[in-house]
Amino acid sequence: MALEDAAKQIDSAFTRQGYRGLAFENTFAGATSFLRRTYSKDLTGVDLAITGVPFDQAVTNRPGTRLGPRAIREASALQAFDPPYGWGFNPVDDFNIADYGDLAFDYADTRAFPAALTAHISGILAAGAGSLTLGGDHYISFPILRAYAQKFGPLSLLHFDAHSDTWADDDFDRIDHGTMFYKAVKQGLIDPARSVQVGIRTENPDTMGVNIIDAREVHEGGTAAAVAKIKSILGTHPTYVTFDIDALDPAYAPGTGTPVWGGLTSAQVAHMLRDLAGINMVGGDVVEVSPPFDTTGATAIAGAHVAVELMCLYCWNKRG
Repeated sequence: MALEDAAKQIDSAFTRQGYRGLAFENTFAGATSFLRRTYSKDLTGVDLAITGVPFDQAVTNRPGTRLGPRAIREASALQAFDPPYGWGFNPVDDFNIADYGDLAFDYADTRAFPAALTAHISGILAAGAGSLTLGGDHYISFPILRAYAQKFGPLSLLHFDAHSDTWADDDFDRIDHGTMFYKAVKQGLIDPARSVQVGIRTENPDTMGVNIIDAREVHEGGTAAAVAKIKSILGTHPTYVTFDIDALDPAYAPGTGTPVWGGLTSAQVAHMLRDLAGINMVGGDVVEVSPPFDTTGATAIAGAHVAVELMCLYCWNKRG
């Protein structure tokens, strides 16, 4: 396909034959899968499954993150024409990447949600694919980590955020987007000594032994130093990457539940994610995009770009 095919190509999320290749259709029309990838519930031969989790129960302030997956998919249409910039390869040419659609769950039965999500991700992993999840509030990372730890054992966590989300909470059935990494450490899902949180700029009395690179360190020391430190901590250990969009300063991503000033710039994040190529990334998520609080769409655009970079990180690792 080429750009002129936009005059006759539409709904490639359903009409495409196979999983690979760029997509050319009018950005303002057609089925808005992530990057116009083929929608499929059959993961046979799929390398990476994109899935949405429109869960919005545990936000601190602004609701609306249940609309994040839809907004990220729509924003990603702007990126479907060209290979990702600066990577030197095109994941959608080299790997089978499918949009697996959204998690189905009973919105009125919140207690049943975590197990439903863990089963959803476990099914993807059992099919031999990795997952890239579009959220949803940040709590979703906890049930996802349960599925990944069942396969890989205790993981390294690479966590971009304004908040460390390790506030103490020993009620493991309680659903809270600020305590899930406390619980993940307590349950042995992640190894804090081989984990790192980047962009932190809120106080927390106990970071559970996770290494911290706060926003000021990135601003003053630069992205290259931050990446070198991250890589030295993660080593070659299987790593789950979670990106809360409020890792970005509100100037770059105002549409989030808990905006905090002094954050990372979009340029810093772009540089770091690209330079992290080579980490042993086994899965990831982008969370907390809340479209109702950003009528410009800038936050969804940022979320879509982060998701593409995570896709590239995953596929770079799969290249070997």
